[in-house]
Amino acid sequence: MTLSSLVIRWALPALIALSATPLRAETGEPGCRPEMASLQRLPIQRANLGKDEVRISFIGHATFTIETPGGVKAATDYNDYVRPPGTPDIATMNKAHSSHYSRNPDPGIKQVLPGWDPSGAGAAKHDVTLGDLRVRNVATNIRSYSGGTDYDGNSMFVFEIGELCIAHLGHLHHPLEPGHLRALGRVDVVLFPVDGGYTLDQTGMIDVLKMLQARVMIPMHFFGGSSLERFLVRTDRQWPVERRPEPVLTVSKAALPAQPTIIVLPGN
Repeated sequence: MTLSSLVIRWALPALIALSATPLRAETGEPGCRPEMASLQRLPIQRANLGKDEVRISFIGHATFTIETPGGVKAATDYNDYVRPPGTPDIATMNKAHSSHYSRNPDPGIKQVLPGWDPSGAGAAKHDVTLGDLRVRNVATNIRSYSGGTDYDGNSMFVFEIGELCIAHLGHLHHPLEPGHLRALGRVDVVLFPVDGGYTLDQTGMIDVLKMLQARVMIPMHFFGGSSLERFLVRTDRQWPVERRPEPVLTVSKAALPAQPTIIVLPGN
């Protein structure tokens, strides 16, 4: 069975039931670690970044590109509707909706990482290193086609570049348990959905952010802006908000804000 047919088999419709999802604790590695696995050398050019800098670009919906100083690029929730302008080296995907996975990934992608196990045998398990980028996943549950629970059906992905850790929460449907937090480890930058309906409700998402205590929090999955503005009203006076004019942010461990800060990149 091909990856395309597996994706189609497991895809959920654009509108799914919003029933509460039971939880199951996850286990995983103890957090973001500066040490890397053996590095694979890539025939790529170095990015125009400092040795400790990472470039995050908001492409749209739940897709970001993450670019390392060594020129490695990863695309999150890679799909057939909103794609980055170039071919990423790594593409992560989730199966909640067709706007979060691709039936026809660019054949030039070196690593395609589905956030579910296409065989249906259990949780997806990814831990890959390309150049100066390590990517691993933490499995989460999603609502199933019938309105039940698809255990380990999606993933959060963690991107480690040197000592900087970026977590993409994917199409998160439920609060995080201690096992999820242990598996994620320290998070410096979090990319999180704020729609409050298709994913976790906004109150629950605020609780997740309080647990993570990431210094940079970048919202996504906000469908034109109205849900984003509702979220920012809810978080008024909890965290400072910075609105950037361009959908690109350069971050480094040394230059992280002194306190957790929401940084809004334009897009939808």
